[in-house]
Amino acid sequence: MIRNRKPTLPGFKLTLGLTILFVSLVILFPLSALTVKASSLGFKDFLSLAFNARTLSSYYVTFGCAFGAMLIDLVFGLLLAWILTRYSFPGKNLLDIAMDLPFTLPTAVAGISLAAVFGAHGWLGQWLEPLGIKVAYTPLGVTLAMAFVSLPFVVRTVQPVLQELDREVEEAATTLGGSPIVNFWKIIFPEIRSPALVGASLAYIRGLGEFGAVIYIAGNLPFHTEITSLLIYIRLDEHDYPSAAAIAMVMLAVSLVLLLALQAAHAYSQRYLEKSA
Repeated sequence: MIRNRKPTLPGFKLTLGLTILFVSLVILFPLSALTVKASSLGFKDFLSLAFNARTLSSYYVTFGCAFGAMLIDLVFGLLLAWILTRYSFPGKNLLDIAMDLPFTLPTAVAGISLAAVFGAHGWLGQWLEPLGIKVAYTPLGVTLAMAFVSLPFVVRTVQPVLQELDREVEEAATTLGGSPIVNFWKIIFPEIRSPALVGASLAYIRGLGEFGAVIYIAGNLPFHTEITSLLIYIRLDEHDYPSAAAIAMVMLAVSLVLLLALQAAHAYSQRYLEKSA
């Protein structure tokens, strides 16, 4: 006879109620207010505010630079995760701690630091600009700022998987004549592919919403380096709340679609791995 088991943690109804209340106050109510504000606009007004020339340009800069930052994070995030899990060297713990700095630093600090390094008179900018490589106040600077704040997503999603991989399988493949490149693609890559894609997707979504790290190095030039989050801020500063709500609603919808797609892709990947096993 199967008896109903009591939950391990007491007070389920109370904790569930408090959790729902907190999520409602912090997330659901503000997003609902944004949705109501945007839905009060007529369809034509919404389109004219959310998809005019300046706003479309900001979408292009934001989505394009976030994609470039995601590619940078994917490449260097995998390399960093590999180095941190497979090698021992002086300063390894310091490098491991540094991976979380973008999470702990105020993003404005990151933006000011990048501007100081890549500006015309910065440590690297003074050498790059004579070569025709201008970073500050260009889309390249926006991309680097987004890559800086989102890099930990790739490193921290791939690193635990690499740590859990059975090294004996790699050693057996090597004894059977497998080259390092073949072993990586046949043994290691299938295991880290899903976490890497999850980390890269989270990095992309994080880049879309970045503000503080970007504005100090972007120059914020309309039709050139103006990102969408800054444009929303400008509309709010101008007390143009309908425009700000319309633009924010577009970004919210895109973020939700990306998160749902990420969740679906992760679920499909898990089912595929279970069937393959």
